[in-house]
Amino acid sequence: MARIKYKYNTKSLEYERVEVSFKERLLRFISYIVVGLSFAAISVLITYQIIDSPKEKQMKREMDNMQLQYDDFNNKLELISKVLDDVQQRDDNIYRVIFEADPIPSSIRKAGFGGVNRYKKYEGYDNSEMIEQTAQKLDIIQKELYIQSKSLDEVFQMAKNKAEMLSSIPAIQPISNKDLKKIASGFGYRIHPIYKTGKMHTGIDFTASQGTEIYATGDGSVSTADAAGTGYGRHVIIDHGYGYQTLYGHMSRINVHKGQKVKRGDLIGYVGNTGSSTGPHLHYEVIKDGEKINPVNYFYNDLSPEEYDRMLEMSSSSNQSFD
Repeated sequence: MARIKYKYNTKSLEYERVEVSFKERLLRFISYIVVGLSFAAISVLITYQIIDSPKEKQMKREMDNMQLQYDDFNNKLELISKVLDDVQQRDDNIYRVIFEADPIPSSIRKAGFGGVNRYKKYEGYDNSEMIEQTAQKLDIIQKELYIQSKSLDEVFQMAKNKAEMLSSIPAIQPISNKDLKKIASGFGYRIHPIYKTGKMHTGIDFTASQGTEIYATGDGSVSTADAAGTGYGRHVIIDHGYGYQTLYGHMSRINVHKGQKVKRGDLIGYVGNTGSSTGPHLHYEVIKDGEKINPVNYFYNDLSPEEYDRMLEMSSSSNQSFD
């Protein structure tokens, strides 16, 4: 029941009933509503500022988790970058040095990206700078990995070519040590056995029994298999590539034909006494870029250090050649 209010009239000296108009009651009601709503709004605002809602709590957990994942991702990028730097150092200072190749310039390895802004799509967010930096790191690593991959392909090809070259260089004796009697004459000026005058001897004479096996000293292709019997007599020339050729003279019998591919150690013929020869032996030459050089420098695959020293001593003695 609404309370009835009175007021004291000083003129009549009586209490009179207070009549409240509808307008006043309406305004009073509205003021109560406004005050109540304002208080409620302030209370809710203060509450949300201090206490997170369930959805906000979930979003914060997701953000914290994303930050942890982002930090872990960046740490992995840093680790990959360090490993890649180490591989690049090895590539430039070890692998490419071994194969006598120039290192890849840093300006190529570390080159940036030109053209339009590649990261414009990441702009306009609160964490745009962080995303752009990460994307840039990833792009740099991706490019460096591509360059390093191409470099390793090149190193692999160089290694393959190096292996082919090493197997092609004449590096063994053409006659086995067990069949070898002695070195009759080495590389240099020697007394010619027929003319008895000093003449440049452009190979090494290996004395061995008639029919002793002769082996190719490196991989290659037979360019000459001549059985004419003049000069070098029956002889074989092998083209090893890389500027190398070897000649095997005075054979009794040839075991290969022109154009045939041979491997180091393949049987190519037998010791004989054909051509300008005064006894059974093999005349062996090494030719590099068209110039005949001392074959004794190419026996390192066959001989121990002691045997090699003995070979040098025998091949350098001034005596009469066999051809």
